[in-house]
Amino acid sequence: MEQVSNIISTKDLAYIEDMLNWNYTLAKVANHYSGEIQDSEIADEVRKVKELHVGHFNELMSILGGGINE
Repeated sequence: MEQVSNIISTKDLAYIEDMLNWNYTLAKVANHYSGEIQDSEIADEVRKVKELHVGHFNELMSILGGGINE
């Protein structure tokens, strides 16, 4: 059986960076708008979106050895 390399290619690293940026940006935007929205039900849904993206970001960072706090 072949052993998987411990080296991340440049293309893989660029994709991981994109995923981190997407999730960080979406969490940040959702956090901002959750405070701007007057309807509490919609604001709660937007907070759930934020939590989803923070979770994705932290999952990626835990694989890489880090994370962010909410």
